[in-house]
Amino acid sequence: MTTGVQIRPVTSADAEAVAALRRAVYEYKIMSVDAARHMITVSSPAERFLALVAETDGQVVGWGSAGLNVWTSEAGQSNISIYVHPDLRKQGIGSTLADRLHQHLTEIGAVRARTFAPPDGLEFARNRGYDGTRQVHYSGVQTAVLPPQPPTPEDITLVTVDQLEPRQVFLADTVASLDEPSDYPMDTADYDEWLEEIWTAPGLDKSLSVAAMVGSEVVCYTAVETDGDRAWSGMTGTIPAYRGRGLAKLVKSVALRRCAAAGITAAYTSNDDENGAMLAVNNWLGYRRVQTELALLRAF
Repeated sequence: MTTGVQIRPVTSADAEAVAALRRAVYEYKIMSVDAARHMITVSSPAERFLALVAETDGQVVGWGSAGLNVWTSEAGQSNISIYVHPDLRKQGIGSTLADRLHQHLTEIGAVRARTFAPPDGLEFARNRGYDGTRQVHYSGVQTAVLPPQPPTPEDITLVTVDQLEPRQVFLADTVASLDEPSDYPMDTADYDEWLEEIWTAPGLDKSLSVAAMVGSEVVCYTAVETDGDRAWSGMTGTIPAYRGRGLAKLVKSVALRRCAAAGITAAYTSNDDENGAMLAVNNWLGYRRVQTELALLRAF
């Protein structure tokens, strides 16, 4: 590793530097400083979450994190994330982070780790035992140029998420997530953990997020996270009984117009290659692909 680089645990004081590093590495991923601080400081104890930064000359130049996934019934599933500033790659920083995080995952009982790698990180990941499973496409749209908003069905009421109780959204989120393309089922979401990690996350703008309602039931919703003049669609989900009616297209169309009115000029999202329905929705909305990453797995 390059002389003068220090690997240390992250602290909340690093939030601004971490958000800036993430933007330098992934221009198409959105995370505000407040959202970065929340990511650093809020996690379930059962995750055994470890986050590290690489620092040189007082500047944060690398990030690494790993922990168990506690939202699945499959024991030992874990996640790992590593990225290094483009100007300091191939100097051993990522390797040092990977070694420490793999040791941590072994110690906490991980049996399999998942990570995501862009094309220029694929060789690094494969050299450490990761193999591909699925493609994930990232795309963006300019909010000033959108297709006409679809009509709202007579039995549907549209509301912003800030008008709802969190339990209403939690129920829709957990149901819609059950058959999302993944390497393991997301079937053990805990309400209190969801409240702390998702609902109260400072990046989530509930006034821009939109839900389709039938009575008091959320049947479709889209969650919008923001950072300045950019937005991110963290999740759009429809409960199974209401799929095939164009509700995802409708709520995203409304949300993007609200984003434009709020001064947001660009919106980004990601879709699994297997999720043809949402890929079609986003193509119709005008999203255009900016990057493709591979979901990768490694056994321990």
